[in-house]
Amino acid sequence: MGLSVNLVNDLSDGIKGPKNLITDVAGVKVGQINHDEGDFHSGVTAIFPHSGNLFREKVPAASYVINGFGKSIGLIQIDELGTIETPIVLTNTFAVGTAINALTKYMLKENPEIGQTTSTVNPIVAECNDGVISDIRSMQITESDVFSALDAAKDTFSEGAVGGGRGMICYGLKGGIGSSSRIVDLDGRHYTLGALVMTNYGFLSDFIVGGMPIGKALSEILVTGKQKEEKGSIITVLATDAPLDSRQLKRLAKRAAVGIGRTGGYEGNGSGEIVFAFSTTNLVQHFAKHDFDTVSRFNDNHIDTFFRAAAASVDEAILSSLLHAKTTMDRKGCLCLNLADAAKQLIETQPKYTGMVHDLFHQLGIK
Repeated sequence: MGLSVNLVNDLSDGIKGPKNLITDVAGVKVGQINHDEGDFHSGVTAIFPHSGNLFREKVPAASYVINGFGKSIGLIQIDELGTIETPIVLTNTFAVGTAINALTKYMLKENPEIGQTTSTVNPIVAECNDGVISDIRSMQITESDVFSALDAAKDTFSEGAVGGGRGMICYGLKGGIGSSSRIVDLDGRHYTLGALVMTNYGFLSDFIVGGMPIGKALSEILVTGKQKEEKGSIITVLATDAPLDSRQLKRLAKRAAVGIGRTGGYEGNGSGEIVFAFSTTNLVQHFAKHDFDTVSRFNDNHIDTFFRAAAASVDEAILSSLLHAKTTMDRKGCLCLNLADAAKQLIETQPKYTGMVHDLFHQLGIK
């Protein structure tokens, strides 16, 4: 999945990983389920930073809030202790409580000592509001849905209108889950950085692909181009196997804003932009046997290559979510087009944009 790893264009800032997914970072797995029932179209996405026991072997981590219109859980402890100790669960806004309970129960089952002979656990759950497409008020996501997503985790996964991104809208088009990765070569070593996004933000008229103002053209023909205020969110998860510590991961997380900005996002008042970043190297032992840890840490003088990889991966992951999502009907009976369908409709009704659409298709590898 992801955009084609063989695609060479303005978006290909760096070398893509083999799958062009966040799971190119060794050990990272993603599980997803869709929940479709009547007018309810939502789901759950779960990201595992590694395949071992996350509570006993925590990953160095950081979070960053670009704009805080969100209801994510777990950020305070991440930033205080610099670690993540559970899978990261993405879902709709009104399912956060259910996801917290399910994720906590999952961790209790895996670790009988939690809350007994050792500390409690910090579940990580992030959300976006999918209420335009899904009947969010019916609150149909169940703990079983969360367990199913956790149990489905593997190193390949689908993108688009799946999992937590099932009912999401991005730039007035059908959004959802997207992912991308980059290989960073440094001092004879190969490191991987991957991004996963859940996209639910943006004005159509602001949408940019590789510098092309495709959104302005699309807003001439689509009703979604007439929205008046920003009401959405984007959740970003960055993973790397490079030995970055929590401080450096916080710096890395901030660069997600560059990737979002490349597509036209400006972090509006009603949009929650939350970023999580973690490293799979230098795991932190919960039951430490020694008073001191000795670790190798990345030199900040060379971190720019990772900043660039983060921006490029987020940019491309957003576009991948739009490209893989299928055209969907919203609750008012209006079509929410995917990017390719919208572009084809544009040249049918406005032939003057044929050249722009051909360039767009070239950028994204669409035939």
